[in-house]
Amino acid sequence: MSFAQTYLEEARAVIDRLDRDAIERCVARLAEARARGGRLFILGAGGSAANASHAVNDFRKICGFESYAPTDNVSELTARANDEGWASVFVEWLRGSRLSARDAVLVLSVGGGDLEKNVSPHIVAALDLARETGATIVGILGGDGGRTARVADACVLIPAVNPERVTPHSEAFQAVTWHLFVSHPALKLHPR
Repeated sequence: MSFAQTYLEEARAVIDRLDRDAIERCVARLAEARARGGRLFILGAGGSAANASHAVNDFRKICGFESYAPTDNVSELTARANDEGWASVFVEWLRGSRLSARDAVLVLSVGGGDLEKNVSPHIVAALDLARETGATIVGILGGDGGRTARVADACVLIPAVNPERVTPHSEAFQAVTWHLFVSHPALKLHPR
C-alpha cells in the first residue's frame, strides 16, 4: 500500500471513530454562549494557532459569533512572551479581554495541556482562568485531550489511529470539526 493510500485510510478511520454526540454537545455549548451574548476566544499554538485564526473568521462571518484568537495579535503575544514568559501569554490576554461567564473558550490542541509533562502550559493557565470566571470551555483535541479534556464542558477527541501521525491528523481534523460546527444549523446564520 502506498503512503498516500495509508494516510487516507487513517483519515477515514478518524472520521469513522469521531464521537458524534461529543460534536453535538460542543455545538450546543457554543450556541448557548452566543445566545447569552458571549464572545468566543479560540486558543491554539503552532499549527493550531493557524487553525484558530481561520476558525475566528468562520465563527464571525458564518455564525455571527464575536470571536478572537490571541495569536492573531502577534505584537501583544510576543511582548507578553518576552516580558512575562510563554506560560502566561493566553491567560493575560484573556484577562485583558475581561473574560467572563458569558464567554466561551475553544481550545484547539494536539495535547490539550499538561503541566506535569510541560505540554502547553499557556493553555493550562488559560483553562484555570476560564474555570474561575465560569466561561464555557470547549475543545477539539488530539490524544487523550490532556487537561482540556478533563475540565471542558464539552470536547471532541480526534482518535489517534496511528501514533506516528497524531499531530497531522489532530490538526487536520480540527479544521474538519470546526467547519462542521459552523455549518451546523444550531450555529450557522449566514450562507458562507
